[in-house]
Amino acid sequence: MSEFLDFFLHAEKHLEWFITNYHGWIYVLLFAIIFCETGLVVTPFLPGDSLLFAVGALAAKGWMDALIVTPLLLVAAILGDAVNYAIGKWMGPKVFHYESSLLFNKGHLLKAHAFYEKYGGRAIILARFVPIVRTFAPFVAGVGAMNYPRFAFFNITGAILWVGLFLGGGYFFGGLPIVQRNMKLVILAIIFVSVLPIAFEFAKAWWEKRRARAA
Repeated sequence: MSEFLDFFLHAEKHLEWFITNYHGWIYVLLFAIIFCETGLVVTPFLPGDSLLFAVGALAAKGWMDALIVTPLLLVAAILGDAVNYAIGKWMGPKVFHYESSLLFNKGHLLKAHAFYEKYGGRAIILARFVPIVRTFAPFVAGVGAMNYPRFAFFNITGAILWVGLFLGGGYFFGGLPIVQRNMKLVILAIIFVSVLPIAFEFAKAWWEKRRARAA
């Protein structure tokens, strides 16, 4: 667990080490991480926002080619959601009756379903910016048999916004001295902002239950 947390907080340093030792294989690794985080419901714990920011910062310093890594991760994000949707459609509504296991968290699925029910098609775009939910939202869309052309539109739009904002943020701001000196704090801030929507929904649900009990 500590090694995984260390990768979250020092993604840039770990990526530098990987590039130094494995060179061009970094592109394969990054594609796999983004694809699996968005495409497989059993890997919602993989880094997303902070990783994209770190990749942008490294691309700005010449460690990677921005013209290669940007479209590569965009394709990974789009394909990941598309595969997740297909798996959800194949499994169907019966998946909600499955019990939680080591690889499958039913609670995460139900939260994503509530998120999807509240925001509809927009959830596919909004979920890109919410850890865990972004892994389950396309799966839920598939379970609900959402019209695929409509899903594809939201999928591509969300991927462009997500990859563009975080990768671009790292590219244009990650190289600033103040950001370099405080990279750990920047990564923590990104993680904090990313989980705010979930925290807000939990707080809202708790407040509504409290009011209902009082009534």
